[in-house]
Amino acid sequence: MKYMLPGMALIFIAPAALAQDASSNDGSLSAKQYVIDLGVGAMYEPKYPGADEYQVYPFPLIRFSRFYVPILDTSIDGDAAKSGFSIYPSFDFNGKRNSSDSAELKGTRDVDWALELGLGVSYQYDWMRGFVELRQGINGHTGQVADFGIDMITNPTERLGIVFGPRLSWGSNDYMDTYFGVTAAEAAVNGSVLSPYDAGSGFKSFGMVARANYGLTDNTTLHLQAGWDRLIGDAADSPIAEVGSENQLSIGAGISYKFAFDIFE
Repeated sequence: MKYMLPGMALIFIAPAALAQDASSNDGSLSAKQYVIDLGVGAMYEPKYPGADEYQVYPFPLIRFSRFYVPILDTSIDGDAAKSGFSIYPSFDFNGKRNSSDSAELKGTRDVDWALELGLGVSYQYDWMRGFVELRQGINGHTGQVADFGIDMITNPTERLGIVFGPRLSWGSNDYMDTYFGVTAAEAAVNGSVLSPYDAGSGFKSFGMVARANYGLTDNTTLHLQAGWDRLIGDAADSPIAEVGSENQLSIGAGISYKFAFDIFE
């Protein structure tokens, strides 16, 4: 998801995979105190980190491109911002992993779904933006995850915005142990497929993401994304990844509608 807070530049709230988006311009709505895009999307991605099976997950699209701050009696116009720092919420979702998902996972502990909540900080200068995001796991894991990335931003046409760039991801010891570790007891029940493995904290993947936003009308926008991550370090060496996949692909699509309104007179 994305939203705007006082004193911040443009903020877009969506799953981590979609957390930085190209802006759209709509000067006809500039007289309103609040301009917000609301929509829904779906992401086709691995069922859990390291999986070779995929599942579709829904997610909301929320974006404030104009936000009025009554205390300061001024509006923050995210679409007008071409450079500077911004702070934004960041979240991601990991699906549930069951020992029954495949014969190779027999004997491993089930991992419940996990929601990751945190913040991101970005700096944009003209057509380039760098960002860092840090999230805390809830439910399925209680570790921390950090994402680093660089975005190249371009607008080939008035209605089309494209963003693409590299990604690097880090996981804490708790996160890595949850998804990539194998205890001696699990290995004993599993048999000869999985061997005991202690996954420590460190960088867990690198990859690329490409996104496109296309204005179908002045108020309706289509959002598309494709991404690829390659497991590295302890994540890649894990028996879980060996019976799953070191390559993690994702495809997402969504649609949003722009609303404009006033609250304060």
